[in-house]
This record gives sequence, structure tokens and C-alpha cells, in this order.
Amino acid sequence: MAAETFTVVKVGGSLFDLPQLGPALRRWLDQLDTRRVVLLPGGGRAADAVRAFDQAQQLGEEAAHWLALRAMGFNVALLHAVLPASASAENLTECESLWQRGLTPILDILPFALADENAPGHLPHTWQVTSDALAARVAVVWGASRVLLLKSTALPASPDWDEAARRDLVDACFAGVVYAGKLHAEVIDFRAWTRDAEKSNS
Repeated sequence: MAAETFTVVKVGGSLFDLPQLGPALRRWLDQLDTRRVVLLPGGGRAADAVRAFDQAQQLGEEAAHWLALRAMGFNVALLHAVLPASASAENLTECESLWQRGLTPILDILPFALADENAPGHLPHTWQVTSDALAARVAVVWGASRVLLLKSTALPASPDWDEAARRDLVDACFAGVVYAGKLHAEVIDFRAWTRDAEKSNS
């Protein structure tokens, strides 16, 4: 019997200053057609701090890449702090265990990236890779049915991902991962969704 499918959801770093992010995210997750979801927090200000330090100290992209992945671990803890019924996870086995317990896994990307280093198609160590491409890579490697990017912007229902990258709406590596993996991907304007949800409840 084939393993039950699941969805990878990237929670953009631009959303971390959204009031009531945790409750809003829980409402959004509850209206999905699956409870088997892996969350990946974006880098946000944590990654920006690494970028600024890289510029000041000229670390180079190799060192900055791994520091940025470590910085994303801070956002794992932050998202867990505001999101009910969630827990951090480092691999798919842990995610399966959390789903069985009714919890939403929040992926610490560093162990995944380390394990993926020698695999064909692994991501380059560059600032062109953000949590967009990382989320897509997780979806491809782990066999997820789709990747959903929660952002502060909107895209067409069937976007040209290369064009989206040229407009800096997704990172430069995202399109290649999605097309090579034949992955279903969507961008959701989560700020707009939150505003609409608040209006419908008022």
C-alpha cells in the first residue's frame, strides 16, 4: 500500500509580524483538505541578520548558507510558541509520529539539508536559495503531493514560476525544483486570507 500523501507549507518570514499569526494559521490549516501537513518557517528577520553579518564580515555564500539554515531554527521555535498543537521535527519519521498524535510538524531544515547534501538535485549553497526552494525540495524528496507558499503577496492560480522568480516573488531556484519534480505548487496571500477571514467572522 502506498504511503498516504501530505502537503508541505512554507510560512513566509514576512508573516511573522502578523498579529495573531498562530490562531490565524491554525484556522487556515483546519480548512485544508488534509491534516498531514509539514510546516517550514521562512527565514525572515533571522535570515536577514545573517545576510547583514555576511555583508559586514564577508563570510562568503558557503558559510552564510549554513548559518542561515541554523537561523531558521529560531523561527521553528517561534512558530511553535504561537501555534497550538504543533511540534518541531527533523525528519519524515518524526513527522509521521506527530501526525499520529494529532500534532502539526514544524520542520527544522538543517538536518534535512545535511542529509540531502549527497543526493542528486540537492540545492546550491547560495543566497539564491530561500525557504521557497527548500520547501519545494522537501516536497520532492519526501514525496509530498504539493507545496503551498504562504506569503504577503498574491500570484495567478497557474503562474509562470520563472517569471515569478524574475519578479522576486519566489527565489531563483524554486522554479527549477518545481518543474524538475513535477510538483504542484501554489502561492497564497496569507495576509489577504486573514483579512477576509476576519471580515467573515465580524
